Amino acid sequence: MSPPGTAEHYKALVDMGSNGIRFSISDLSPPLARVMPTVYQDRCGISLYDAQHHAGERIPIPQLVIDETVAALLRFKKITEDFKVPTSRVQVVATEATRTALNSDTFREHIENATGWKVDMLAKEEEGRIGAMGVASSFGSIKGLVLDLGGGSIQMTWMISEAGKVETSPKGAVSFPYGAAALMMRLGEVGIEGHASLRQEMSANFETALQELGVPDTLVKDAEAEGGLTLYLSGGGFRGWGYILMSLHSITPYPIPIINGFRIPKSSFEPNLEEHFSHPDSTFRISARRASQVPAIAFLIRALTQSVPSISYIYFAQGGIREGLLFSSLPPSIRSQHPLTAVTQSHAPPSSARLFHMLTKTIPQSRNPATATDPPAALISPVMLASTTNLLYAHGSFPKDIRAAAALRSTTTGLLGNAHGLSHTDRALLALI
Repeated sequence: MSPPGTAEHYKALVDMGSNGIRFSISDLSPPLARVMPTVYQDRCGISLYDAQHHAGERIPIPQLVIDETVAALLRFKKITEDFKVPTSRVQVVATEATRTALNSDTFREHIENATGWKVDMLAKEEEGRIGAMGVASSFGSIKGLVLDLGGGSIQMTWMISEAGKVETSPKGAVSFPYGAAALMMRLGEVGIEGHASLRQEMSANFETALQELGVPDTLVKDAEAEGGLTLYLSGGGFRGWGYILMSLHSITPYPIPIINGFRIPKSSFEPNLEEHFSHPDSTFRISARRASQVPAIAFLIRALTQSVPSISYIYFAQGGIREGLLFSSLPPSIRSQHPLTAVTQSHAPPSSARLFHMLTKTIPQSRNPATATDPPAALISPVMLASTTNLLYAHGSFPKDIRAAAALRSTTTGLLGNAHGLSHTDRALLALI
């Protein structure tokens, strides 16, 4: 990817979630604004949700945790100054854990007095909408149900996203108190004997939400034709589950160690982890804290699959609140770009348009009668072909000994490794072509 742009295009964000606080600086300068390149990112493992629960009781956020949070924000403020991010382009947002804290006002006042930054509190519905926009940023197009799993809650809505036009339920997103940490606590409270009743409650609430969201007929018809609805999952809990499923994949080791764009069929979505996976904390990208929440996430998924009548495929997305805020701030002309062509355009040779036209004419459009296989045109979309054309000479300056190897790895650890919004199919095809 190209070098970063000027600081006037930088956007610094602090996402104060339930399980941790995330800091990032993104470069929204053209021509790469659609993939929202990250020039700095960090995470502080302060769990605002855990901090408010002690011995089974709800308590205010302790002063020690407030001080630790302020210290982390002051450190990030120094970093934004080093990167020369304009003060007007720094935003601090807070979600469920801060919104419902007993001393929320005091907590936010401490932050503003120490840093000069006001904390933007996202309403429950707004949190769901922005989270959905983060998922929209993670793919070229979307048609299906979107779920964002946090520590305290989970949001559900439907989405149709095509060429930058994002349509969701007029009711926004429905929020449930079944976040990974919250559900883990609830399971402990009800005990084994209460699990069946809790699962029934969750399934009933999910079914009611689907009716309230008003899934459009076009989405229902597409689901019927394709064997079920497609689910798009975001949030740390779901991503952790995705990494576990990646480690259990039939292809071992799985060649694309990036969670965004990872796809599985429903049959692989809910394996018996007790049989297949006894040590989730030893899995790539699974922390001890996330591993402890695996039983709760598994419980949630079983309740979810019982309530959604038909599911075909499940996609995992990296996009969340941070990506949703950034994507929402982009003009429609930028959001309409396909992430694959946006990220490869800067590598395009001057003759890319003519090369694209020539390659289009050479690709067979009909089935091979000898093998009865689909034509290459069915696999290589115009977007994929244009991106391939853009990258034809991207590795031309490399020593000839490593050109092929560098191109093969270009979509995972090379030029496009950190490009946001690419599916695993995109990365694999582009690397192999």
